Amino acid sequence: MSGLARQGLLLGALASLAGCSLAPTYKPPTLPVIPAVYKGASPWQLARPSDTLPRGPWWSNYHDQELNRLEAAVDGNNPTVAEAVANYDIARADVAAAGAPLLPHIVASGSMTANRQSERRPLRSAGQPNQYPANTVSLDIDYDLDLWGRLRNAVAAQKAEAQASAADLATIRLSLHAELANDYMALRGLDAQDALLHQTIGAYQRALNITQTRYSGRIASGVDVARAQDQLAAAEAQESDVAAQRALFEHAIATLVGQPASAFDIAADVTQIAVPDIPTGVPSALLQRRPDIAAAERRVAEANAEVGVARAAFYPDISLSALLGFQDTGQAALISSPFSFWTIGPQLAAPLFEGGLRQAQEAAAKGELRAAGDAYRAVVLTSFQQVEDSLSNLRLLGQELQQQQRAVQAANHAEAMAMSLYRDGATNYLDVVVAQTAALQAQQAALSLQTRLLQASVQLVRALGGGWSTEDLPTAKMVTAEATIP
Repeated sequence: MSGLARQGLLLGALASLAGCSLAPTYKPPTLPVIPAVYKGASPWQLARPSDTLPRGPWWSNYHDQELNRLEAAVDGNNPTVAEAVANYDIARADVAAAGAPLLPHIVASGSMTANRQSERRPLRSAGQPNQYPANTVSLDIDYDLDLWGRLRNAVAAQKAEAQASAADLATIRLSLHAELANDYMALRGLDAQDALLHQTIGAYQRALNITQTRYSGRIASGVDVARAQDQLAAAEAQESDVAAQRALFEHAIATLVGQPASAFDIAADVTQIAVPDIPTGVPSALLQRRPDIAAAERRVAEANAEVGVARAAFYPDISLSALLGFQDTGQAALISSPFSFWTIGPQLAAPLFEGGLRQAQEAAAKGELRAAGDAYRAVVLTSFQQVEDSLSNLRLLGQELQQQQRAVQAANHAEAMAMSLYRDGATNYLDVVVAQTAALQAQQAALSLQTRLLQASVQLVRALGGGWSTEDLPTAKMVTAEATIP
């Protein structure tokens, strides 16, 4: 059997091993038993287990045009989103870089040099010239057979990381959209507080006028006037404090939509925003609806592939190399048979002694796999906690708001009665002050509860994934596409 035939048989045998992989068979980490329904769901929370959040802009369920306009600006203008998009592009580029060694590595080179050798060079023959040209054209080809799956597992790890990066991008978008909605609800709540205080200041001013008139007629004392003035000044101070708080939320929203706070303004609006019905779906579906869960799971797959990379390092790395070219000493016909040279054959590199380096790398890879699995379980448990927290908030805040609205009615009635009695001289102004304070506090508490209820609904949407699904996660084939970096 000729040498070329033997080499062909050897290459065929090596090629048969090229599908080998030393990575463990991937299985997602085990999770605690998932309940059939959410504990916090109740008749007040209108949700049917078969329902899911609608795909697309979830914030449109609040039916607020200004909120829709602001949310639409987040994806296009927010620098944090742009940074996450760039990180995803980097991850996709890393996939391409990891896959490059799977293909033959071809390098073309050429040189044209003039040389002079020493007349005293050791072992120089008498007929060699002192000066000579050397022209070379060559093609160097290397191909790693990847018998143990080191390169393929590295590519698999990078693909999983790119998918995790895409899920990170979705998580950041969801977080920023929810943060904007949360700030917007707070801002509109402060608009309602400001309107209430403006109305209250008018009522207190009228009450002060009454006390001053009664004082002029020697019907009331100067204490009544002082109390009325104190009530009015306190209400005006609260109005200024509300304006200061609103400015901070307006500035925060400006940053979220990528605008300078100094050139950004949101007009006041006291239109009440209704809390939408939010379908929760079944708890098991949460695993497919949270992008942070998907990112954690993909990083477990990445760590699993990295174990295969570490294990492959124990085995010989076999590659094929070929060097083809032409070389002469300056004659005209360089590219012709007499001037050709070539070399071809397999190369093998195997670790013999590295002081336990490979064992340490494998142990580290296995540790990373366990850590990634524990992180995945932690994310899942936290996700269920966040859903239950939001459901409990919606249910209990809804009950509290109904109770507080009854308190507002009672406090307003008491205030009206106290003022009527004061006009008739049947009581002193201290009773009016107490009733006014109670009525204002009750109304402010009701408005605060309404804002917290809206914010709790936003947090529930966020906890449920905002309509995202693992179907939105790019496939392994998609992340190998050309990156979008310009």
